[in-house]
Amino acid sequence: MTRLVIDALRQLLGDAHVLVPDALPDAELTPYLLDWRKRYQGRAMAVVRPDTPEQVAAVVKLAREHRVSLVPQGGNTGLVGGGVPDGSGTQLLLSLKRMQKVRQLDAANLTLTVEAGCVLQQVQETARQAGLLFPLSLAAEGSCTIGGNLSTNAGGTQVLRYGNARELCLGLEVVTADGEIWDGLSGLRKDNTGYDLRDLFIGAEGTLGIITAATLKLFPQPRARMTALAACGSLDAAVRLLGLAQSRCGSALTGFEVMNAQSLALVARHFPQLTQPLGPRPWTVLLELSDNEGEAHAREQFEGMLSQALEDQLIDDAAVAESLAQSQAMWHLRESIPLAQSEEGLNIKHDIALPVSRIPSFVATCDALLAQHFPGSRLVNFGHLGDGNLHYNLQSPEGVSPGEFLKTHEHAVNALVYDQVMAHGGSISAEHGIGQLKREELAQRKSPVALALMRQIKQALDPMGLLNPNRVV
Repeated sequence: MTRLVIDALRQLLGDAHVLVPDALPDAELTPYLLDWRKRYQGRAMAVVRPDTPEQVAAVVKLAREHRVSLVPQGGNTGLVGGGVPDGSGTQLLLSLKRMQKVRQLDAANLTLTVEAGCVLQQVQETARQAGLLFPLSLAAEGSCTIGGNLSTNAGGTQVLRYGNARELCLGLEVVTADGEIWDGLSGLRKDNTGYDLRDLFIGAEGTLGIITAATLKLFPQPRARMTALAACGSLDAAVRLLGLAQSRCGSALTGFEVMNAQSLALVARHFPQLTQPLGPRPWTVLLELSDNEGEAHAREQFEGMLSQALEDQLIDDAAVAESLAQSQAMWHLRESIPLAQSEEGLNIKHDIALPVSRIPSFVATCDALLAQHFPGSRLVNFGHLGDGNLHYNLQSPEGVSPGEFLKTHEHAVNALVYDQVMAHGGSISAEHGIGQLKREELAQRKSPVALALMRQIKQALDPMGLLNPNRVV
């Protein structure tokens, strides 16, 4: 059957776009089969690379006919193993990276319609060239794709003002599990005509349908941006600083990131060329304000807020960017933390969401428990404090093999952290998704009613279970 399927795929897509393991060196297939964290190495019957929705639909129909499961993939930058095949060698890896057309930019409607394989940075630049803004921004934006961003409902650094990927999408084009194409590429902001099908597919990680294009919201480019680093003595002070910034700056506050001392220590170790203006502090906050009234107004508002924070002893020092280059350097510090962790070695990652008010209590409790049960382990805690999303990660003790530490302690660390997340009213996944990494945790921690509803939706839309099986539910 394998030969029959591959021959049929070659007829549909051409030989160059059906990559078969036996005919190619491993180096050509590894980028598709190894996940970004290098935790999951899969095998595939073939890697297929369509470049139109019609080709995607034809591949799905062929797979359905032969009962072959499909794993959709964008830029393969996911962190939960949701975009690589299993180890059976019987699945098709469906890469959408060739689908990179910009279909329409409607400046009057403030919308941009692009195909799923467009790299996020390309989407941002297309909007920028039209004098507009697509605000989704994350560290992997140079390689992640908009289809993957929507399939995982990505968050990033500007959720505080603009929302997750879901809030930035008005319409979708989706290939269903039956191989039909649903054209829902509406640019409407109001359309109350039944169930919102768009929201079923966003965040579903390719388990309900394959996103092939999207109509995205655009915004006017802000006239001024102000960026600063501020040093806080405690996480409670950082939360109070957030409240002050929101009350003084309102919706102009677009970024509020927090980084603990260990996070920036790893950056200093692995990227010593990056300047850290404030030096070591218990907590460093990165703030950004985007203003439509001009630079003078933005600077007055921003510096007034920081002066009050100093007076109220919420911070003990601050550095305000005086140029675009300085602003980019501050953001580069924040975005280098995951890369520094990768250089340090495998680590136990937690992408969690909590009510902002409960974050100090959670961190204090969880830090103490982890220090008690895993002495010497290093907590790398950073993330989007403004929207309650922490990347609460555990690095092995100095001198201990990262791989062995993860292998030995990951389950116990996860249980401890997730117990505290649930006790503080949080979620075990804020923006990375479930994939295969958290599937069992979801089954244990999601309510039985919610799980039953999710399984019913999966059964209704993909009754043969061929779309990204054994992921999410």
